[in-house]
This record gives sequence, structure tokens and C-alpha cells, in this order.
Amino acid sequence: MVRPPTARSAVPGVGRLGLLEPSAAASLHELGWDNVESIPVLWALSRAPDADLALNTLIKLRERLENDWAALDSAIRAETALRGRLFALLGSSSAFADHLVVDPAAWEILRRKELPSREELIADLLDAVHAVPEEGPNAGPLLFRAGASGPEVVALLRKRYRDQLMLLAALDLAATVENEPVLAYQVVGRHLTDLADAALTAALSVAVARVCKDGPVPVRLGVIAMGKSGACELNYVSDVDVVFVAEPADATATRLAAEMMSVASAAYFEVDAALRPEGKAGALVRTLDSHVAYYKRWARTWEFQALLKNRPMTGDLELGAQYRDALMPMVWTASERPDFVADVQAMRRRVEDLVPADMRERELKLGHGSLRDVEFAVQLLQLVHGRVDGSLHVQGTVEALTALAAGGYIGRDDAANLTASYEFLRLLEHRLQLQRLRRTHTLPASDDEEGMRWLARAAHIRPDGRQDAVGVLGNEIRRNAVRVRRLHAKLFYRPLLESVVKLEPDALRLSPDAAVRQLAALGYQAPEHALGHLKALTGGVSRKGRIQALLLPTLLEWLGDTPNPDAGLLAYRRVSEGLDDQIWFLRELRDEGAIAQRLMIVLGSSEYLPDLLINAPDTIRMYADGPGGPLLLSPQPEDVARGIMRAAGRYDDPKRAVAAARSLRRHELARVASADLLGMLEVKQVCRALSSVWVAVLEASLAAVIRASEAEMGAPAPADFAVIGMGRLGGLELGYGSDADVLFVCDPRQGEDETKAVKWAINVADKVQKLLGAPSTDPPLLVDAGLRPEGRNGALVRTLAAYAAYYQQWAQPWEVQALLRAHQVAGDQQLGLRFLHVIDKVRYPEGGVSSEAVREIRRIKARIDAERLPRNANPATHTKLGRGGLADIEWTVQLMQLRYAHDVIGLHNTSTLESLNVIEETKLLDAADVALLRDAWLTATRARNALVLVRGKPADQLPGPGRLLSAVARVAGWPNDDGSEFLDHYMRVTRRAKAVVERVFGQ
Repeated sequence: MVRPPTARSAVPGVGRLGLLEPSAAASLHELGWDNVESIPVLWALSRAPDADLALNTLIKLRERLENDWAALDSAIRAETALRGRLFALLGSSSAFADHLVVDPAAWEILRRKELPSREELIADLLDAVHAVPEEGPNAGPLLFRAGASGPEVVALLRKRYRDQLMLLAALDLAATVENEPVLAYQVVGRHLTDLADAALTAALSVAVARVCKDGPVPVRLGVIAMGKSGACELNYVSDVDVVFVAEPADATATRLAAEMMSVASAAYFEVDAALRPEGKAGALVRTLDSHVAYYKRWARTWEFQALLKNRPMTGDLELGAQYRDALMPMVWTASERPDFVADVQAMRRRVEDLVPADMRERELKLGHGSLRDVEFAVQLLQLVHGRVDGSLHVQGTVEALTALAAGGYIGRDDAANLTASYEFLRLLEHRLQLQRLRRTHTLPASDDEEGMRWLARAAHIRPDGRQDAVGVLGNEIRRNAVRVRRLHAKLFYRPLLESVVKLEPDALRLSPDAAVRQLAALGYQAPEHALGHLKALTGGVSRKGRIQALLLPTLLEWLGDTPNPDAGLLAYRRVSEGLDDQIWFLRELRDEGAIAQRLMIVLGSSEYLPDLLINAPDTIRMYADGPGGPLLLSPQPEDVARGIMRAAGRYDDPKRAVAAARSLRRHELARVASADLLGMLEVKQVCRALSSVWVAVLEASLAAVIRASEAEMGAPAPADFAVIGMGRLGGLELGYGSDADVLFVCDPRQGEDETKAVKWAINVADKVQKLLGAPSTDPPLLVDAGLRPEGRNGALVRTLAAYAAYYQQWAQPWEVQALLRAHQVAGDQQLGLRFLHVIDKVRYPEGGVSSEAVREIRRIKARIDAERLPRNANPATHTKLGRGGLADIEWTVQLMQLRYAHDVIGLHNTSTLESLNVIEETKLLDAADVALLRDAWLTATRARNALVLVRGKPADQLPGPGRLLSAVARVAGWPNDDGSEFLDHYMRVTRRAKAVVERVFGQ
């Protein structure tokens, strides 16, 4: 017999309701809700963000209410609004669930349909401590004296505060469960602020009762709200930032302030006065005159930025108003401070650095595309334009965005979109904090599906037909973060471009004065010139101008974060004009974000690279990432050297051959310098790459000159010819500003007249020097043979036999020392090796150098220390000749080589770093001392290279504190913009190394 299908029950089961707890069915039965009459209640319960939490709490409420449960049950069934508030609250917040369980009768509070006014909140909190208006000469509308002031007041105030907070949360959350009105973000923030004001007014009344027991308050005390409280945009769980102003600022005023903070922090939330002058180290209470004096003389830029949000909160409101009136004029001139831009940028970076890299995608407040991005951008624009536009003198972020759009400083659509993203992020922040009433801004981890599902439901996010609520929430979070980052750039730069080129018919345009102000605030020292560059880049009606106008908002944001945006913008204009006929250039910038960002970093940081890039534009394409990483790192030094040799070898004319070699050198210098500046190469890799390209150019140039000479003579060269690298070239440790120190050696071939052979070799060496040293847009190629026997008075080229005779009979200790870095680099390799064998007997003598030679070297070193440092140079920060600088480290290593190389074969090495490794391995010095020497050498080399990259010319002296030093610090890889920190680090490292140098030379 076929059974009829079982009719589906009209009462939804626990599975359909989304209840997961095993006890859910029994709980519903216990409440009497597993019946047809309760279906609307059941479906409402299912819509709670955490239905199981809500149900468990309802069971506890039933137990606690006992006979009074019937009234709540009846209200839940009859009052849809109450049901929505209660279920949403219990399913969103375990903290408020616990609050209701402790005081179950408080559910009646949730019947209220509207939020209480500010006046009602103040009256309610004051009533908790039976406060009455204070009397006496300093009485005011918000100064009260509590009737109860014992330890019990903390619990009384906490209960009243939590009740009011619970009502707000219930009304805020109700729409997630029932069709209730949605509270606007600004309404929630304003009410939370009103509640905080009421809470601190009540706390101050307790302080008055405790501190001034015997008579009226003898002082005037104004409490100034700062931060989110000042802007009327508090979170559910926020520190409340305050500043105190008093007349007089005596012990009584200080005790009142401290007692108010103590009561409030125990009863409601943390009260933080760290934004006061001098921070936590400063006096808790100051007079108005003291505040004004501090801000006139000592305040830093971020302190004026913080003052944007100041608001008289409670206490003596008249004194608070005087405080605001006295300080706000200084706020609106803060953007004229010389360090304004650097301070704002440094502050933003410090805030970002507080967030670990693996948490930045989860941070709503401080991560990428976060709330702080919006707030910083809005505050900066207020500071820039508020000096001349009073409509921007508002405290809230949303109000400021509205005012900025109305004044034409940002686009209306941009303001609307940024406001929407800001309010969405604040909504998520509020929901996360409500869960346990804890201060948090961190999203659940991506693999925490349960946490994300709860957050989606609490934020009233529903499936969209393609994705569930969690998927929709994830997309919304990513979309809004990207939108904030994109609009962050447009906020500053799109209006600037609208002022020079009309991008949209109905777009608002900044006035020329406003555009100049905005550019100045973004870090441009010559904003009028910068505006001219923007006009030139976007001028006309060409497609390239339109593309530039679309690219520039993002490019300018990246440029604004570099040490020298003025020079960077000029360099970008020059590069763009130089590549005007190259269709790939703007396309690469548009389609490859990595190329565009890296190019802006390079152009805004270095005066060395722009000319190289203009003359070697293909290097810009290498700013992209390939399958194996950055393309800038793909060429190997050996391959580059072979390419230079092949390119030069195609030409018979030495000038053309050298030009080809120099062209490839230009590309390689641009590549290496770019990779170095972008932090992709270590110091040793940079030195090796620069040395390799120098050697290849020397080799190619020498070969070209010899080929041309042989063609001209119609006969083979009369002598073998070799180039011996000396100094840093011999050690393959060249920097950007290094010359190529060399020796030229020849050896007449069989049957050739020695005089003619030497004359030929001198002519070859002279041509090589002249061709390489010819004026060019490239960094110079100076070949210096000054270390040859008899110096500049000696013959430019000698035969191998002449070198052997000279070094055997006449070599001075300093010449022997110089030979320690001699290495064959170009020309006839066999001749070069024979030369090295000849000098090995001189530089590595049996038994080591004599004690007399060591004394002479010490004497010369002392003389150099005393005499060679340039006039007005700072010996503590001269990278080459200063204390613990390159010369100190290299001389120390060379002294060790002279003394021990006869016994330690590993010291037959021209590299300072490699020799230090050998010294450590053989324990000739303590490992700690070697580490200090190595660190100093690397630090000085890095700083010296950064100097050349920043200034565009060789330099050895680190600058004093200022923009130039900060730029050098950034390029040298220092993690922040604080040039003084970098300088302190440099001096500390070199000072420690100098102590080792002195010990070695004193032995």
C-alpha cells in the first residue's frame, strides 16, 4: 500500500531556523514557542545574528524572571519593535546578553521607541549619584555636586551608562531582525558622544563632592573633548580623549581632573589625557595662558592636527570656549609651518608601521584603505584650505567631507563615495565592538567562517543570489578598501588636475590660489612651478594629455611620498617630453602599476637617475615584475660584460666603439642604481655590478684603441698591454662616485724596440683615458693612473721589467700598501698575471713587512687623519676619511695583510670584505671586532652611494639634519624619514669601529 506523503509541519524545525545547539529544540519547547502561534517569533529569532546565543540568553532570562516571564513573553509576541530590538541585541552582543541576565527587569528599557536627548542623558546619569547644581562663584550649567560619592557610585554609574548604551545598541541593531528604521551612522556617533558627555559630567560631579567637601569649587575647570569624542563620532567602545584647562591650575584643579578620570575609567570607559601639551610627561592641568604659550612655541604639527577636533565637553563651558577661540587660529596656520608636510607624512607612516604586515588586510582602523586613511586625508585638506575658508571649520569627518565638496576642494561624487565607504567601515567596527564590548578594530581571520558569518548578519548583509552573506561581506570589505585607497589619491590630486585641464564638464575647479596651497601642503617647495608642470603635462587636447590627466592623481600621490616631489615632478615632465614619440611609455605606466610606482619613487628620490633614464629609457620597462621577480634583477654582471664587449667589437672606429660601450654602461648604471634605490640589491651586489661594468668598458675601450692602432700601422701591436685595477676597482668594490684607479703595464714583443713599444703603449693609454673621459651626459668615466711609480711625475706606462726594478729598489711603504689591491682587469691577461706574480714578492714579503714599514704606515695614517680631511668637513660623518669611515677600515685590513699575508694565503685578496672574512676565520681579530669593522664598511659604503644617488654627483660628507639628510637616509634603506636617527646610527657604528682601528694600529 502506498503511504500518503507526510504533510510538512507549519512550525519550522531547529534546522530551518539555523539553530545549531543540540539543546535548541528543548529550549524552544521550554519557552512554549514550538507551536503555530509562535511562528512569527521563531522566524524573528532565526534572523538574529547568532540565534543560538539569543535563545540561550532567553532561557536564562526566563529562569531569572520566574513569574515575570509571562510579561516579557507577551510583549515579544505582541510588540514587533521590541522583539526586533531584543533578539538583535541578544544575538549580536554576549556582553549585553550578560547585562540583561544580571538585571532581567531592564528589558523594559528596550520598549522606548526613540533615543533620549542629550539633556535626558545628563539628567539620568546625574540622578544615579543624586547630583545637584554646584553653587558659588564658579558655578555653571554643567557643573554639579554628587549627593553620593562613596565607592558605591562606580557600580551605580556603570549600570545607568550600560542601560543607556544597551538602548542605543538595540535600536541600532533592530533592523537586522525586524523591519525597523535604520539608525544613520552620524546619529549613532552623536548619541554615543552625548552619552560620553553625560557620563563625564556625572563623574565630575563625584569628583567635586570628593575633592571640595567643605565649600564651593574654588577653581574653574573646563574639560575639552579631543579625538573621536571631540568630533562627535565615538565608537561603542572608545578611549575618550580629553584635555583640561583651569583657572588657576593649582592642586585642587589637578585633583578634580584626576578624580574625574579615575571615576569615569572605573565606571564607563578609559579616559585618556595623553593629547595634552608634552603628553603624559606634561602637567595634567594647565591655565589657558600656559596652553597658548605651549602651542605658540613648542607644539608639533600633529598636535595642531589633533586640535582640529577639540570641543568644550563639560565643566566650565565658557572657559572651554575661550580655550577653543584662543587655539584654533593657530590650527588654521599650521600648514604654513616649514616642516608641515614632512611631519604629516611621517606621522602617517608611523601609524601604518604600528600594524604588523600580516594584519594590515584585517585592520579597519590602521590598515590599507582604512578609516585612518580617510581621516588623515580629510584633516590634511581641512588644514590646507581652512585658513581661508571658514566653512571647513568643522570637527566630524563626514561633515568635513560635505564641506570640502561644497567648497570645490574635492569632487561631489568622490565625497559621497568616500563617505559611504567610511560609514561602512565604521559600521563593521561598531558591530565588532558590540560583540563583547571590547575595543577592537580587527576583522575575523579569513578562515574564521563562523566569525565572518556572524559579522555579516550583525551588519545586516544578506546573500545576493550568487554568494552567501560571508561572500558578499568579503567582497564589500575588499571593494571599500580599494575605493578608499583610490579616492585617497583622487582626493588630493584630481581637483588639482581639474584646475589645469577640464576632465569632466560638471567638475568643480580649484582656484589657482587653492591649487598652490594644496600643492604646498602635499610637499612641493615651489608649488607654482609644480602647477606649471601639471599644465605642461596635461596641456592641449591630445590623447597623451588625457592619459596623463588620468594617470597623474596616482603618480602625484606616490611622488608626494618621496623626499623631493618638486624634483621628481620636473624629472617626470622631462622624461615624458623626452619619450613623447614613444607610444609604449604611457601605456606601460597605465597598465603596469609596479612600473609607475617605482618610477615615481626613483624620480622623487634621486638626481642621479633622471638623465640616465632619459638616455636609457628602456630601463623603465625593467621596473615591471617578471615570472621570477623584478626584471631589474634579471641581468647578471657576466652577461652584461659580454654584451658590452660584443657591442664595442662591432666598430673599427674607437670613438664609435667607446660610444657603444658607454651606451650599454648607461643602461647598466640606470638598472643597478634603480634596483639599489628601490631596495632590491645589497651593498656587495651593487659594488660588484658597478665594478663589473667598469671593467667591461675598460676592456672594450682598450681593445678598440689597439685594433685601430694596428689598422693604422698595418702591423700587429709592438707590445702586450694590460690594465691593473687598483684601489676599489682592484677590490671590485666600486661605488657610484668612485674613479677607476689603474696602472698601465706593457711588455715589448719579440724583436720589437722597447722605446718604440713603450711610446706606442703610452699613446694607447692616453687615448683610452681621453675617450672615456670625454664630456657626456653620463656620469664621468675618470681613469686615474696617479698610483703609478713616481706618481703623476712618472711615466704613464712602464714595462713589466721596469715595474719589477722599481718596486724592488724604490718602493715606499705606501706604494707597497697600494699594491695590496692590485688586480688584473683588462688587456692581456697573461701579462696581467705576470705583473701580479712580480708584485706578490713585494706586497706579501717573506716574514711579513718590517717593523720600520709598519711604523711608517702608522705615521702616514696619522698624517692623513690630521691633514687630508677637507676643510670644514665633519670628521664624525665624512664617509671616506672620517672616524671609522672607509679609509679607516681599509687601512686596518691592509695593515693586517701586510703583517700576516705571508702566512695566511687567504689574505692574498684585494677585497676588503673578503679579507675581513679571512681575518675572522683565522682569528687574527676577535669576531666581535671584525663584525664592527664590517658593519662600519657596509654602513659607510651604503651612505656614500646614497649620497651620490640623491645629489647626482660624487660626495663623501653626510649633510646635517634636514631634507637632504632625510632623503639620503631613505635611499640608504633607513626604515623611516628621521634623518637624525640615521645619522645617530651612522656615528654610533663608525665610532665603535674607530675604537677597533685604534687598537689594531696601536699594537
